[in-house]
Amino acid sequence: MANLNGFDANTVEPADDLEPIPAGKYVAVITDSEMKPTKSGSGNYLQLTFQIVEGEYANRLLWVRLNLDNPNATAVEIARRELSAICRSVGVLVPTDSADLHNLPCMIHVRVKRRNDTGELQNEVRGYSKKDAVAEPIAASQVSGKEAPWKR
Repeated sequence: MANLNGFDANTVEPADDLEPIPAGKYVAVITDSEMKPTKSGSGNYLQLTFQIVEGEYANRLLWVRLNLDNPNATAVEIARRELSAICRSVGVLVPTDSADLHNLPCMIHVRVKRRNDTGELQNEVRGYSKKDAVAEPIAASQVSGKEAPWKR
């Protein structure tokens, strides 16, 4: 049990039910990283927390798991290739710690997929590129003081 003395839900807006964000490319940074044991206990994965930093979905979080220590050599190879893509996208080719990758902007390529177990839609990060690559189009709500051309 945890002591919640002093918390009053009447004074705090409830959290929204977060729907998946649309597929696209978003500017994001890694805000947290942690090595965690796999469910089977036979290896470890690096969990990276990405935070979108621009646009309509700023502050949304997405997670990536990289099976860097796993008895399945194919899983390790896939994870190492994905880590290489992340390193190249943030410009740190030889990190000594996962924290070396934190707070460096890059583009994450997000897709929407259906979960096998529940059928619910969820986001998945499927690629990475440098921030100066082609960005997500600006939403109409971000156009300052002018109506977007496609709304006329």
